[in-house]
This record gives sequence, structure tokens and C-alpha cells, in this order.
Amino acid sequence: MSTFAALAEPNRRLLLDALRDGARTVNMLVEAIGLSQPAVSKHLRILREAGLVVVRPEGQRRWYEVDAAPLADLDAWLEPYRAHWATRLDALERHLDNTAERSRTAAQEKEPNA
Repeated sequence: MSTFAALAEPNRRLLLDALRDGARTVNMLVEAIGLSQPAVSKHLRILREAGLVVVRPEGQRRWYEVDAAPLADLDAWLEPYRAHWATRLDALERHLDNTAERSRTAAQEKEPNA
């Protein structure tokens, strides 16, 4: 499964968010996310298959952690789009600043002299 396909499901993104602060067990994730244990296990399997999560056995427990490598690839792919939107947002900010300045100037011109 691709990174995009794995991340398309909102519950998988919630699981990654829960794992962002460090390794957790399935039970810890069940408690944090509020999904059933079978649902969390299913989503973790898909995230593992996509390379987004690694599992570390420790006795009877299995600890799940984020593997950031596929996310770095995704970040690199998104970079040109980020630059595109940054340019657009900068233009919007300039427009809003100019509009606000014109409004302030118009309001000051309408004030009666004291």
C-alpha cells in the first residue's frame, strides 16, 4: 500500500498523531484513540505494510513507533506545492494589509476635527 493510500484514512492519521510523541502499545492506542482493539490492530497492520510504522517486540508487548522515512519522501513531494501556496498566501496577505490600510485611512478622513 502506498503512503498516500495509508494516510487517506482518518483513523490512520489519528494513530500516527498518537505515535508522534513516542512508542505505544495497541492497548495504549485503543485508549488514546477510542477505537476498538481489532480496528486499531487492522489500521496498524496497514500502516506497517506502508512502511509508516515499525513494531518492536518486548516480551509479551509490541511497541509501535512512527517510521519517518516515508513521511520525509511525502514532505519532499509536497515541497513544490508548499512553495506555490506560500506565494499565493503572501499575495493574499498583501491584499488584506492594503485593504485594512485603506479602511483605516478612510475612517480617519471621516472623523470630525476636534
